[in-house]
Amino acid sequence: MALRGRPRSFDRDLALEKVMEVFWAKGYEGAQLTDLTAAIGVTPPSFYAAFGTKEAAFREAVDLYVATVGSAPMRALEMAGTIRDGVRAMLAGSIDVALSTKPGGCLLILGVVNCLPENLPAREHLSQARRKTVALIAARLERGTREGELPTGTNVAQLAAFYHGVLQAISFQARDGASRAELEALIEPALAVLK
Repeated sequence: MALRGRPRSFDRDLALEKVMEVFWAKGYEGAQLTDLTAAIGVTPPSFYAAFGTKEAAFREAVDLYVATVGSAPMRALEMAGTIRDGVRAMLAGSIDVALSTKPGGCLLILGVVNCLPENLPAREHLSQARRKTVALIAARLERGTREGELPTGTNVAQLAAFYHGVLQAISFQARDGASRAELEALIEPALAVLK
């Protein structure tokens, strides 16, 4: 069946990047349709034709964030030679991401904060993405245990939750206007828990 209407007059991939930036700056609930359409220069019908719903656009934006901007800290964690270097690189990468946009922070952490009942599906999508982050941290910690970098019996789940909490702290503090130096001061204390 042929699609009706005029073809899209914009680059959808570029539009999705701009939609991601709006959600990153304003969160799901703060981003209004007018913000999204203004960012990509289309009318509401064109937005809906391209993305379906605001929630669908948010899900795509979150997935794009995870695959691009948000993947750098996790890649750094995995690629570093030692667990200590990996955690340091992950935290530093998270600081870079948190400070890379105004008002700052991480889309996965700040995307849905208030969560009205009708927005539970968007919140759950973010929760799933955060659980994947915790799983990636835990996998690297488990590898560190197997390779003798961490003591046998290390509570990997607890340590992964701790480091995820540090990532969240970085995001919230960046949103509150913390400087790079203030955020970087969190790294050494976070590394001190590695024995």
